[in-house]
Amino acid sequence: MSDATPVMAPPLSNRELRADSVDSTEWFGTAVLDSPVVVGKSSEIRSASRILAVLQAMNREPYSTIQSLHEATGLPKPTLVRMLKTLEAGGFVSNDRRQAGYQITSLVTSLSNGFHGDPLVVEAGRAWAMKLNSEYKWPVAIGVFDGEAMVVRFSTVHDSPVSPFHATINMRLSLFTRALGRAYLAAISDDQIAELIANARGSDELEPPSARDPAFVERMVRTVRERGYAMRDAHVEPRSSDTIAVPIFSRGTVQASIGITYFRSAMNSFGSHTKFVAALKHAAEGIGAEVDRLQIARGYQNS
Repeated sequence: MSDATPVMAPPLSNRELRADSVDSTEWFGTAVLDSPVVVGKSSEIRSASRILAVLQAMNREPYSTIQSLHEATGLPKPTLVRMLKTLEAGGFVSNDRRQAGYQITSLVTSLSNGFHGDPLVVEAGRAWAMKLNSEYKWPVAIGVFDGEAMVVRFSTVHDSPVSPFHATINMRLSLFTRALGRAYLAAISDDQIAELIANARGSDELEPPSARDPAFVERMVRTVRERGYAMRDAHVEPRSSDTIAVPIFSRGTVQASIGITYFRSAMNSFGSHTKFVAALKHAAEGIGAEVDRLQIARGYQNS
């Protein structure tokens, strides 16, 4: 691939990427305020105002910690702990070590239109990922699209007795060499893939330029679409492990991808990918159905 700097197209938004994605029948066979809020120290501040300030601060980041909320709001840490317990009890906040902290749930859409949708697919997929981990013992991850990469937003690494990794939450993964990225990439249109390649030029942080070569990407995407699942590039570290992944669709558009990671040496014990692929596709279908159900139940339309 040439190193010449092309005319850069504006980055694709999540909405643009999802608007023209590959039909899910090809996979499953069936249709399927900008600055931090700083709360004043006046004793007259009401509890409701503090709660809203906490929710505003949490809405600005994928996950929050007591320390980050303390810095963003100025509220005492003991106060934050009590508020978060209240919000968690009400279903507005979740606290899961697999997601490295506190996170707002899709229930906040009943309060405003500021919910972006990605946590909804993660929320819907949590139980499915844990079920897969319980059944196969290998770690399961859910990744969502973020600009030029996939970001791991849920992982069962801490629940797996045989995980090749110590932690993966918020890890940014290549669209072109990682299984989660390849599964998502193959589920969008060829025009969108071409634009992502153009926008990624000059950025070698996640993959070498050769991985974004249009001819290489075309062959890779065709292979993924034909066999119905994606695998990590064999040259990507750690070479001792591998990942199989499939996309998650909701209402015919791709929302995220889900994958399972295992040691390559263990493949001999289960012979082929067939069992993993079938389980992943079943989970992806279930997650998509749960996303649809949550959207209807909460009156939320994913963009």
